[in-house]
Amino acid sequence: MAKKAAVLKGDGTGPELVDAMMHVLKSCNTQCELILCEAGSEQWEKYGGDTYIPDKTAKIMEESDACYKGPTTTIPRPDAPRSVAVSTRQKFQLYCNIRPIKTYDRLSPNKKLDFVCFREATEGLYAGIEFKISDDSAIAIRKTTRNGCQRIANAAFAWAKKYNLKKVFAITKRNILKETDGIFWKEIERAAKENSGIEVEEYYIDNMTQQLVKNPERFNNSVLVSTNLFMDIISECASGNIGSIGNVYSANIGDSYAMFEPAHGSAPKYKGMNKVNPTASILSGAWMVEYLGEPDIRNAIFLATEQVINEGKYVTYDLGGSAKTSEMANAIAKLAKEKLRR
Repeated sequence: MAKKAAVLKGDGTGPELVDAMMHVLKSCNTQCELILCEAGSEQWEKYGGDTYIPDKTAKIMEESDACYKGPTTTIPRPDAPRSVAVSTRQKFQLYCNIRPIKTYDRLSPNKKLDFVCFREATEGLYAGIEFKISDDSAIAIRKTTRNGCQRIANAAFAWAKKYNLKKVFAITKRNILKETDGIFWKEIERAAKENSGIEVEEYYIDNMTQQLVKNPERFNNSVLVSTNLFMDIISECASGNIGSIGNVYSANIGDSYAMFEPAHGSAPKYKGMNKVNPTASILSGAWMVEYLGEPDIRNAIFLATEQVINEGKYVTYDLGGSAKTSEMANAIAKLAKEKLRR
């Protein structure tokens, strides 16, 4: 029986990026059933409700084997719902947010990066526990549990073991956040003892951002792992080294479900212009079908995307070209299809 995936079109440029992603997957003859759904702030502003995810969409997500989230807009107002990503991660316990960081030869001729960021995705400040204590002050709680830290530590070391990576970098601010980051660090130490042969090094968050600017190559062939907010910042900082945030794809994985998404936002100012870079959207979709049992399609799309970017003929403005979103997607689709035939 074909695997099913709910595909959330999102806001801003989301729908056109989702179209590009689905075009590539269908060109590669995916057997996964892709079910388009509404979610995000645009539909919420029309119809209201307590969430950006309508009941109809939530039901499709629950009945699917995975979901894909196009870029969505999260309105920064106290009366607005939690983001689609945070809501989905918490509902399905998708504790492991993974963002690979890898350069392309044409975009970064003098810099070669290849590492992966592991972010705990259900706790920390993103738990959304905050309250006002007066008109002039408010408190946010950074929630950290041993179970949450244990899950992300195990996942990071499992990835290192699977891909024969010899080092894990743990990012904390343990000199200040002694209790919360203390729990996280204890679980990193435990995981290291259970996975002999993998070295561990701790970096404080402030120093880590400096190193990602000054000498990011030191993190090659390793896993970076941290709590929710810290790794959100680190992975965004790292993405600045690979040409465009439009290249950064990601997965949110739990024990029995996963959500795949480009790491960037919805870029509403470019909505409908057929202009934005579809790379992250396409590669996230390719990763999703691998998760659903189609690794050959994933491999063909990744190889095709790398070739298209390095050739530079059909790439968008942020990658130094003038191709439209659909033109770049067409080039990737055509090449991936050819690679599958070989």
